[in-house]
Amino acid sequence: MTNPDPTHTAPGAEENDDAGPACVMVFNASDPSGAGGLAADVTAIASVGAHALPVVTGAYARDTAEVLDHFPFDEEAVTEQARAILEDTPAQVFKVGFLGSPEAISAVAEICSDYADVPVIAYMPNLSWWDESQIDLYLDAFRELMLPQTTVLVGNHSTLWRWLLPDWSNERSPGARDIAKAAADMGVAYTLVTGIPLPDQYLDNVLATPQAVLGSEKFERFEAVFSGAGDTLSAALAALVASGSDLASATTEALSYLDRCLDAGFRPGMGNVVPDRLFWAQPEGETEELTQEEAQALQVLDMPAHDTKH
Repeated sequence: MTNPDPTHTAPGAEENDDAGPACVMVFNASDPSGAGGLAADVTAIASVGAHALPVVTGAYARDTAEVLDHFPFDEEAVTEQARAILEDTPAQVFKVGFLGSPEAISAVAEICSDYADVPVIAYMPNLSWWDESQIDLYLDAFRELMLPQTTVLVGNHSTLWRWLLPDWSNERSPGARDIAKAAADMGVAYTLVTGIPLPDQYLDNVLATPQAVLGSEKFERFEAVFSGAGDTLSAALAALVASGSDLASATTEALSYLDRCLDAGFRPGMGNVVPDRLFWAQPEGETEELTQEEAQALQVLDMPAHDTKH
């Protein structure tokens, strides 16, 4: 595909200003915990002002602590979902998450190839929960089929290092440009490497090409363990690019958005913390205590039990 420069504006973004928000087609698995997957994509995309076109690639069985299993959709189901809506609604950006199988990777790569003017932002999650043989098949297929279609590859430093530079032998750990070079060898124009360890409990996040660092944002490390941070970041980045932001500005804004999501994160279950992607919608300050009259007035809004009435 034709890869954009850092000042790229997504196709149709300007023309669609009067037609409503820009559209991002997201390929990802359903996550019942709401931490990652399509739940993260849709909420983050809406939160930063775009509209998601979600394509389900499979379903996780998981809680907020760990992934227990995954049930992939066959490639025909993935293809039919995407092509049906693309015949009706143009997408300004494709966001690719976990596709579940080499067959689904092939199907999504073909769709991206058919819409070659649409930028592709691909996120590679940590797959350590999966069977090792399945991981190898998935990563090989993603490298051969999806990376040549990818405009921006997003991933954690350790995940991308293990995948793209498995034979790294230098005493120093690879930098963002080293990882970007390995990705570029497979056709990727830009790589956003997150979670690069720095001294004093800081992490760096770097947008790079093999030739240059195009931007970086440093944040203090959170003590909590989060689920869904990578999907949140890549979805927000896709939405911002789709809405017309240049890549460098979109990266800075998406990283700032993620930082605030994590800062406002919450623990809905007994496992990890989930980013609050709608942090801006929460009331600021302490809520005033209701008077007795106000409390009584609100009782009429109490929902009754869902007993079946005959």
